[in-house]
Amino acid sequence: MDGFHDRLTAMRREFHRDPELGFDEVRTKAKVAETLRGLGLEVHEGAGVVGILRAGGGNRAIGLRADMDALPILETSTHDYASENPGVMHACGHDGHTTMLLGAAELLSQSHDYDGTVVFLFQPNEEHGLGARAMIDEGVLERFPIDEVYGIHNLPGAPVGQVSTRVGQICASESLFEIEITGKGGHASMPHVGVDAITVGAEMVTALQTIVARKMAPSCGAVVSVTEFITDGQRNVLPGHAVLKGDVRARVPEDREAVAGFMRQITEGIAAAHGVGVEMTFNTEFIEAINAEAPTEAVIRVAQSQGCETIPDRPPMSFSEDFAHFSAAVPGCFLLLGNGTDGPHGQPLHAADYDFNDDLLPIGAAFWAALVRDRLPLKNG
Repeated sequence: MDGFHDRLTAMRREFHRDPELGFDEVRTKAKVAETLRGLGLEVHEGAGVVGILRAGGGNRAIGLRADMDALPILETSTHDYASENPGVMHACGHDGHTTMLLGAAELLSQSHDYDGTVVFLFQPNEEHGLGARAMIDEGVLERFPIDEVYGIHNLPGAPVGQVSTRVGQICASESLFEIEITGKGGHASMPHVGVDAITVGAEMVTALQTIVARKMAPSCGAVVSVTEFITDGQRNVLPGHAVLKGDVRARVPEDREAVAGFMRQITEGIAAAHGVGVEMTFNTEFIEAINAEAPTEAVIRVAQSQGCETIPDRPPMSFSEDFAHFSAAVPGCFLLLGNGTDGPHGQPLHAADYDFNDDLLPIGAAFWAALVRDRLPLKNG
């Protein structure tokens, strides 16, 4: 490895060793701000960290975004830079995303071979879908206007450095629902005296699966998952109260709204049939991430110019990304960067033995710098 690769590797492993959860990225933010200031960037700290780098007299600006937060997972890795914060680890590669963007800041601060402004967006709390909104609500796009925005996420199981993206929807929305059932509990030997909530809830769980199976187009990609079933029942006590919680994924807002409507129709209908009360909440944490045409074409063009294997029309991802809030505000592109296929680099995101591939660090940094040169080109003559 050359000196640049070595420096990035040491930095990434330092972030990995000291992970912090969303909205608690105190030391991470301090390290990011210190690094940016050391490179001569203008730095602003708030919910996240913003670095500003200008060159030439161009009035165009683009935003490059990286996420900084870790996950509440106990790491099982045995490498010497494993998490020293028990129960918290970088299991999604945000340590690598942050480091690649800092590497790009170093490359661009040395070359200044572009014309315009680069806004480096280091955001907190991506995992809960709250960090991008916090920065936007704080006024980051008004204080530092940008014409386009870009985000990278590593992809385990794909060859190192492979770039894949698509025009249009790239990541699904995530909505969390909660269904509260109020019946009448009683003795397990006399179920006819009341209406136990567990039977009603079980009927709802089964019926909710008909939404995707029978009420939506087979190709829509929607997913309805009941993930929790909580009751106040005991060994010989029929529950009078139950709560169902779960997760809905959708590729377009119209499907998300349709699923919510079908859920209300089904739960209210079953509740009425059994004479119980029901209340449902449906809150969208992550909206759908939509890639604009021109930024996506630029990503594909730059990836090919950098010699990266490129998939220009990959299938949409079923996971969600709060980068969507940035790309809903200004045209943008979210892309996937292959993390490798072997060992911890090929383990699924959020696995306790996942690790970001350090070989990807200079590739990602160089890609970011090349993208800036493409979108903010020097004027001829």
